[in-house]
Amino acid sequence: MPSAITKRRKRQQGFSLLEMMFATIILLVGLVAIAQLVPATILLNYRNRMDSSALVLAQRQLDQFLDQPLTTTSFTDVPGTPCALGCSLGDPTQPNQVLPDPSVVIMVNNQPVINFNAAKFPGYHFDSPPDGNGVAYDIRWAVVITGDGSTASAKRFILGARQSAGTGYFQPITLDSVVQK
Repeated sequence: MPSAITKRRKRQQGFSLLEMMFATIILLVGLVAIAQLVPATILLNYRNRMDSSALVLAQRQLDQFLDQPLTTTSFTDVPGTPCALGCSLGDPTQPNQVLPDPSVVIMVNNQPVINFNAAKFPGYHFDSPPDGNGVAYDIRWAVVITGDGSTASAKRFILGARQSAGTGYFQPITLDSVVQK
């Protein structure tokens, strides 16, 4: 006659060694997959921070352009200091043209975008000083003036910002705005 302890042992069943190995492998695959997401998340966070910095810089610059009188042909910053590079805000004698050159602006998905592959035009670009992270930005713009050929009635600014060369590749930021009388 089997004893009560022997009967209990026959009814108990555990995991086999093979089942434990499969469970461990599945767990390890899941952990490795999650571990690979951490560096990707860090990289995306860094890129978002750089995009935000470029957007803030571009918005500040565009706001300063829009604050200038329509008759002004060169940029003066908020404290009243003229741009060291002779930054141009367009020539009212050349209405309805993309200044400095049509190659500066390209259309992407029916939206104007600054073409950073084109050459830099004097008076229509500058490089920002490095920010707190040591990243400098290439700022470029184009102007389209509406007017009668002597007086501007409106100015359209298309301004782009991207990280300067050598700091990695990030999509440029482009802002488009119009100021008129």
